[in-house]
Amino acid sequence: MQIRLFTIPVGDSGAAQQEMNVFLRSNKILEVEQQLVQGDNGACWCFCVRYLEHSFPAAQEGRAKVDYRQVLDEASFRKFMRLRDIRKKVAAQEGVSAYVVFTDEELAALARLEEITAANMLGIRGIGEKKVERFARYFLSGTENDETSEAADR
Repeated sequence: MQIRLFTIPVGDSGAAQQEMNVFLRSNKILEVEQQLVQGDNGACWCFCVRYLEHSFPAAQEGRAKVDYRQVLDEASFRKFMRLRDIRKKVAAQEGVSAYVVFTDEELAALARLEEITAANMLGIRGIGEKKVERFARYFLSGTENDETSEAADR
């Protein structure tokens, strides 16, 4: 078990909160103690976080690795690879592991769809309303048109 302390001024612009939220999402949190402290320079929230570093269960340990190049047809595999690129960017931006956004299995199911919509996403095993609410916008705009996606990357 490790401990990390955060001090967030009451008038924080959001940067300190963002740093703490990224940290909380990327570690297994055991306990958080908080206290409002008033000093000469104003008030701030002090957080003591007890955590296990990067301690997410390895869901893939018992599973055989899937070669999606062989499972998907050529067009679906190209789409799958674009979706993986989008997932990587989203994960970095959100401060979470890539599998938290969507697993490879979920991305493969998305790649098989003729059109990716929020409603279609809800029909895929493992994708619920929370994931759609949080991540769908990245994938809807990123896959509407291949040329648009490629141009945006340049």
